[in-house]
Formats: sequence, structure tokens, C-alpha cells
Amino acid sequence: MDVLLNEEEQMVKNLAREFLEGECPPSLAREMEKDDLGYPPGLWQQIAQLGWFAMSLPEQYGGQGLGLTYLGLVLEEVGRAIAPVPFHSTMVPALAIASDGSEAQKQDILPRVSSGSLVMTWAFNERNPRLIPEAVNLKAELQGDEFVLNGEKMFVDNFNAAGQCLVVCRTAPASSDNLGISLVLVDTDSPGLTNIPLTTLAKDKQSKVVFDDVRVPAANLVGNLNEGWPIADSMLERATVLLCAQMAGAARKDAEMAIEYSKNRTAFGRPIGSFQSIQHLCADMTLWVDGAQLLTYEALWKMDQGIPAGVEVSQAKAFCNDKCEATVRSSQVIHGGIGFMMEFDLHLWFRRVTAWTMRLGTSFEHRAKIANALLDHPGRVRLGMDLTPVS
Repeated sequence: MDVLLNEEEQMVKNLAREFLEGECPPSLAREMEKDDLGYPPGLWQQIAQLGWFAMSLPEQYGGQGLGLTYLGLVLEEVGRAIAPVPFHSTMVPALAIASDGSEAQKQDILPRVSSGSLVMTWAFNERNPRLIPEAVNLKAELQGDEFVLNGEKMFVDNFNAAGQCLVVCRTAPASSDNLGISLVLVDTDSPGLTNIPLTTLAKDKQSKVVFDDVRVPAANLVGNLNEGWPIADSMLERATVLLCAQMAGAARKDAEMAIEYSKNRTAFGRPIGSFQSIQHLCADMTLWVDGAQLLTYEALWKMDQGIPAGVEVSQAKAFCNDKCEATVRSSQVIHGGIGFMMEFDLHLWFRRVTAWTMRLGTSFEHRAKIANALLDHPGRVRLGMDLTPVS
């Protein structure tokens, strides 16, 4: 396995950084925090013209057929620029449709996602925030040729801007045959839906969504009835590793700002970067961000190779949760009180990275998954530095 970028991958990453540095200054993130929609449609269309939405979707539906790694590289730069666009929330359900949707669903949805004409989101979390089938209680009852949905979903990204939402719901009690989980596509303007905006640390657009006898055509079922957990699990893995890419990108930018500040801020007649305690913080930040990036690249690579990557995804998220958070906290320490002032940009990255550590699984949850894999399938977990895939 080679986690170093090839020439084409590096070019994609460089072009994404160049575009976002020119089109997405921190002032845009500030502006969108106060905007009702939460993202600038003009920037969204520019991104569509660059082909980023189409990048990892199948060619026959308007995509480019590239691996997930390419999408991860772009999202790393999106995180670095803290670009206020519903990119992650759109690509997660779109990739699920590309992988497990019906032919009609693919033909309807994927070309619109590729062209930037459809913003999507997905809904999993409920009162119990764990990413397990037992936490799904929103009920979908099949009545004739329709599903009727009742319940609540929490922390749904960009629901206010989305046209369709991929909802993970319970269609039957768990049994020895299946877990009773299904996925259905819901139009966000369906009667019976109530969108309750939530106030978040990152000041992004998240919602509590209430379903009250929401009727959905049975044709909107993704996959087989009651057998949707493997689809949901794969979707969560992709969502998690792509969020890790955003976290690593944002944390690296934050670290770079701190290192640059330490070179120019003087105390006692010399730059604070000359003091050993600050040097150690800067070294640690670099180590942490490099580790987050490499673990994320490893998980993306395994996904592209068709190798089970659940453990690697959990390794990446657990590490990113701890070390990306440690990076932005260390950056705040180096900057001192100025980093928390609203006029200073540093807190924009701090708030987003901190918020992302609490999404898609805590460090405890992901460490538990790794531990279970060690106990159940010790050969599945890489130990030491041997990166050879286990057969």
C-alpha cells in the first residue's frame, strides 16, 4: 500500500486548494453562519462546474468513476477552507444510491447531484446517538404502495437546503432473519415534515426533523425491505472517513496558522517560537495532523480496493477525534486569548473541528469497534507497521 499521492491526485488536491483559497475566504464562512440557507448557490454551481460532485459517481450517470480517495482529497481542502457548502451531506446519500439504489433511483438522482442541481442530506441519529441498529426507532409502516413515517431525527445536516433526504428507519422489529432496518428517500417538502433548526457550536445548519404521518412512495425504498442495515453501515463508514478528511484538512490549516504566529509574536524580546514549550506544541501538532491524514488515506485506499475497512475507519475517527481536537486546542494556547475573539479568524476552525469530533461516533465508540475486532477477528487488525492487506 502506498499512501503517498500520485501526480494526478496531487494535481487534484492543488487545484482544489487554489480554487478555495480564491473563492472561499473566512469572511464567507462568517457570512453564511448568519444566512438562512447556509451556503452560497453561486459557489455551489462553481464547484459543480469543476466536476467535484461527479468525481466518485459512476460514469453512466454523469459521474467520473474515480475512487473515493479523490473525493477525500477534495473534502480535505473543503475542511481546510471551512467552505460553507453542503458537500459532505450531499455526497454521503448520493454514494449510497450509487452503491445500492435501484436503476430508476440512480437515473433520477445521480445526474442531478453531478450537475449541482440537487442538494441532498441523510438522517440517522435519534435520541440515542450511537451508530447502531438498536438506536433507530423512527417507524415506517408499509400501507399499500406507500410508507408512512412517524418519529424524529436529530442533527440532520443542511435539511433546510436539501431537496431529498435518505432516511434510515425501522420497518420491523429485529429478528433472527434481519435487523428490521430500511432506507427510504423522502422529499423534504413532504406534508407532515417539521424542520426545527438547532443551535450548534459550529453555527452550521443542523435540524431536528419531526415526521408526522409522512407518506413516501414504496418505490423510494433503497435496497430490500428490512434488510437495509448493511447499506446504512456502509453509508456511515463512508460518511465517517470523509468527515475525517475534512477534520484533517481543517486541523492542518489551524496548525499552520499557529506555527506562523509563533514565528512573529514576540515576548521577552524574541519570537515565542524560540521557547521550547512552544516548539514542542508545534511539533506535536504536526505529528498529530500527519497521523490523522495518513490513517484517513489508509481507510480511503482500502475502500477503493474493495477491502473491508471498518477497523481502519474507526482508527482514523478515534485518532482524529483526539488529535485534531488537541491540535486546535494547542493552537489556541499558542495564540492566547486573541484566538477566542470574534474578530480573529482562528476560532472559526476551532469551532468546526470541535463540532466534527462529536459527529459520527465518539472516540469511545470507535475504540470499542477496534477492540471488538481484535477479540473476534485478531487477523483483521493491523498491528505495528505491516500495511500488507490481510487475506
